[in-house]
Order: sequence, then structure tokens, then C-alpha cells
Amino acid sequence: MNSIKFPLLDRPTQNSVISTTLNDLSNWSRLSSLWPLLYGTSCCFIEFASLIGSRFDFDRYGLVPRSSPRQADLILTAGTVTMKMAPSLVRLYEQMPEPKYVIAMGACTITGGMFSTDSYSTVRGVDKLIPVDVYLPGCPPKPEAVIDAITKLRKKVSREIYEDRIVSQQKNRCFTTNHKFSC
Repeated sequence: MNSIKFPLLDRPTQNSVISTTLNDLSNWSRLSSLWPLLYGTSCCFIEFASLIGSRFDFDRYGLVPRSSPRQADLILTAGTVTMKMAPSLVRLYEQMPEPKYVIAMGACTITGGMFSTDSYSTVRGVDKLIPVDVYLPGCPPKPEAVIDAITKLRKKVSREIYEDRIVSQQKNRCFTTNHKFSC
């Protein structure tokens, strides 16, 4: 038998307490689990679908793809958006709960791509329909680029959380100074 001793693991554990606020806990969970909506129209969606497989392991980032907009907080618009599909995309975006985020994935989504010059039915940029947080160029973008875009979005979300914390701290200071409610 292998008799290797681990001094850190052999010690008895002591009771420990983690102190935090409910707001900080919800912000941490929001940052650590973005749930993307499965929405795609063409070849960019194939690259997005490859992220779900074992090679790229999309789940390790806390990203659990959802089929319902009421359970998702991130939409990756992947592929060409046509005028006929635009109302459906806007409806899906409006059904998502707040806070919601958008990643525009691929040249066709961002600018209309190669279809924008000859086609009257192509939307020339999804940002004309819904607000976009991160643009991901390419035709189609590689799965590694999608993971990089997710990382950039998480940094943006963490900045939002930090700014919210500063604003709430300033409000709390306002109400506690000299037992007056004036600020």
C-alpha cells in the first residue's frame, strides 16, 4: 500500500462561517451562471452548438443552454436575421427576465454579411433591433472566440455588479449619517 500522508487533509475540520449579504450572493450567482438561449439561424449556430459537446465543455463556465426565453438571461444571435424573423427575435428578447445580455455572433448578425448588398430582406445589424453587449466578428467565428466573448461579457457583468455595489453603499451612507434622511 502507498502510505503517503497529507498533513492538511488529516487535520480535523473546524467550524467555519461565511459572512455575506444576499445581494452579493445573488450577484455572484448571476456572474457565475449565464444561461444562453438556444437561438440560431444559419452556419454560426453550428459553431455555437459545438460548444455544448465534450471538446469545448461549455458547462464548465456555468453556461447551461436553455430553450425557453423565460429561463435564459443571455441570447447569442447567431446567423442571418431576416425582416420576417425580426419580430420573433424582438419578442424572444422581451420575454427574457432582467438582467439580460446579448452577444452578436458572426458577420451576418453584426452587419448583414454577404447578404446585405443584394437582399432587401436581411437586417443590416441586429443592433437595430435589440441592444448588443458584445460583438463577435467572423464568418463563422470559432468556438474559442465564443468562449472569449463569454469571458468579456462576464467582465462586463462584474463591472456592473461592482458599480451597483458602490451606488448602494452611497445610498446606505446617505441614510445613516446623523440619523437624518436627507441626501
